[in-house]
Amino acid sequence: MRLRFMSRNEHKISEASTILKSVGVELIAVHLPIDELQSGDVQAIVRNKTLRAFHLLGHPVFVEQTGLFLQDMNGFPGGLTQVFWDTLKKERVARLFGGGSVTAKTQIGFCNGQQIFHFEGAIEGTIAREPRGDDRFQWDCVFIPEGHKQTFAEMGEKKNEISMRKLALDAFAAHLENSRHD
Repeated sequence: MRLRFMSRNEHKISEASTILKSVGVELIAVHLPIDELQSGDVQAIVRNKTLRAFHLLGHPVFVEQTGLFLQDMNGFPGGLTQVFWDTLKKERVARLFGGGSVTAKTQIGFCNGQQIFHFEGAIEGTIAREPRGDDRFQWDCVFIPEGHKQTFAEMGEKKNEISMRKLALDAFAAHLENSRHD
């Protein structure tokens, strides 16, 4: 099965491609920009993004939104993680929030042309006290998943076995599989 994934983030595309390939889904990456709704309501962001992507392409498509939800900040930044990260950068995030509890969540929105479906994956963790590992994929260098000592960035491909994106994509893949049999 071939499926369109609208994202300009090559790291997300690569991870999604690797994870979905194992269930027989080939991604068609669509690199078109979408003006994202800026909101703390991640589900509203994903719904808006999914509708915009479908209207732009006119074909079934999925999008995703991944964010950090800091316990000490009542779940902030959530849907505003990109702005938060771009403003504070890795050193300041580690200095201000290092050792703090955080939930990393990925929400996927999929429009098949008739309906929008949502899938979520979440993983608990902590913020590292200093950035560790490759910093090319935003906050992977400061997120330590629960039960591990390494940041996502230090894990390399092992991240794809446990991440919030993997959990969301697994739920999405199960939906696709069930839809094939309906």
